[in-house]
Amino acid sequence: MDETFLGRAAELQLLAAAHAAPTSAFIPVYGRRRVGKSQLILRFLRDHPGIYFLGKQAPGALQLREFQEEAAAVLREPLLATATFDGWKGALAAVVERWPADRKLVLALDEFQWTAWASPELPSVLQDLWDRGWRTSGRVLLILCGSYVGFMEREVLGRKSPLFGRRTAQIQLRPFGYREAALFHPSYSVIDRARAYFVCGGVPWYLRRFDPRRSIEANVVAELLAEHAPLRREPEFLLREELREVESYHAVLFAIAAGRRAARDIAAATGIGDRALHYYLQQLVELGYVRRRYPLAGGRPAARSVRFVLDDALVRFWFRFVFPHTSYLAQMGPERTFRERIRPELDAYFGGCFEALCREALPALYAREGVGASFEVGEYWDTHCQIDVVGFRQDGWTDLGECKWGAVRAARPIRADLEAKVARYPNPRNATIGRRVFTRDRPPREQARPDDPAVHWHDLADLYR
Repeated sequence: MDETFLGRAAELQLLAAAHAAPTSAFIPVYGRRRVGKSQLILRFLRDHPGIYFLGKQAPGALQLREFQEEAAAVLREPLLATATFDGWKGALAAVVERWPADRKLVLALDEFQWTAWASPELPSVLQDLWDRGWRTSGRVLLILCGSYVGFMEREVLGRKSPLFGRRTAQIQLRPFGYREAALFHPSYSVIDRARAYFVCGGVPWYLRRFDPRRSIEANVVAELLAEHAPLRREPEFLLREELREVESYHAVLFAIAAGRRAARDIAAATGIGDRALHYYLQQLVELGYVRRRYPLAGGRPAARSVRFVLDDALVRFWFRFVFPHTSYLAQMGPERTFRERIRPELDAYFGGCFEALCREALPALYAREGVGASFEVGEYWDTHCQIDVVGFRQDGWTDLGECKWGAVRAARPIRADLEAKVARYPNPRNATIGRRVFTRDRPPREQARPDDPAVHWHDLADLYR
C-alpha cells in the first residue's frame, strides 16, 4: 500500500514557522497511539535536519548511550558515541554545542514518557538547559512527543512539571476528520470512503490497513477478523497498555457498544456500582474512547440526561462485532462469522455512524454557506423524539436534521417525520428553525425538490465535496 504522507498541513506549517523564527522553540506533540505523531515529526525532519531519538522501555543508561550514538551519526563525530558525560545534561549540552552555528537544531525526543520514566531527572535537565541558554540562543527547536496523553499533560504541560510555562506552542494531534480520512482511499466510492471511516475512524495506521484493492467487507475479514490480523486485538492491546482492571473496562465498553448509553443502564448491564462506574467512565473519557453527550436545546442540561457513546470508531466496531463473537470466530472462522453475525446488522450499524458523520459535516456546510455566527452541533432526545442533528446557532437560528443511510424512495415521508420532530423540539429561545435532510444517495429530484428553500437536502457526495 502507498505510504505517502497525507494531511497535517497546519501542523507542518506550525513547525516550519518555529524553525524559521529567530528564536528557539519548545513544542510538545502529543495524542493517542497510532494517530501519526512520529510520522509527522519524521516528515518534518525530511526538510529540516536534526536529531530524532525514539524512547523505549529500557534502562536510562542504555537509552542515553543510544542517544549519543544517534547524535554521533548525524553530526558525523564518531567519538561522541563513546564519550563519557555527566548524564543527560552533559550529552544534550554537547550535542547543541557541536551543532553548526548557522543552522537551528531540531531535537526531537519521541515516546518521551519511556525515556523520562527511565531517567526521572530528564524533565528538570531540559528545564535547566532551556532556561540557561537554549531559550535565548535561537538555535534549538525542541520537540517532546508522547503517546500517553495523561503523562504529557501532567509531566510536560502541567503546573507541577519543571517544564511548565516554557512551551512556545503545542500540538495535540487528533485523528483525521472524515474528509481527510478519505484521502487514504481515493479510488473508493464516497459510500465506501464513509464505510471505511465508520470502521477505522480517522486513525492513519488503521486506514492504511484497508487495502483499496479489496472491498470493505473483505478488508474487515482480513484486517479485523482473521486470527493473526493486525487489528484483531488492537483495542485490547490499547486498553491493556493504558489501564488496569481491563476486564471491568471491557464490560463497560461492551455495554455501551450494545446500546446502553445511560449510566444506570450501563451499571445494570455490568453489575458495577455507581462510584466505580463513574471512575471507569471518567478514565475512558479522558483517554478519548468515550464521550459524554447531552441533548442540545439551549440552557443547562440535566445531569440525568447524559448519554455515553463510544467516540473511537475501531473500538466501537470491535466491541460491537468482534468482542462478543470471539468464541464463534474461533470455531467458525472469519468469513462465516462476518456472513452470519456481522453482515446482517452492518447497515443498521452504519446508519448510526452516518448520523455522527452528518454532525461532523455541519460546520463545513456552515462555512460553505457563509454562516458567520458561532454555533454548537449536537443532537436532541427526550421521551417523545430523537433528532439526529442539531445546529444551535447564535444568530437566532437552529437547524434540525434527519439522517437516512438506507435507500430513499420518496421524500415526503422523510419531510413528514422531520416536521413532526420540529413540532416536538422545545426551542426555548423561539429561534427560527431550519430543516436539513442527510441521505446516503440523493432522492429523485422531483420528489426531494432540492431547490426547495424550506429544506436543505444533502447527500453523501455533497458532504464530501
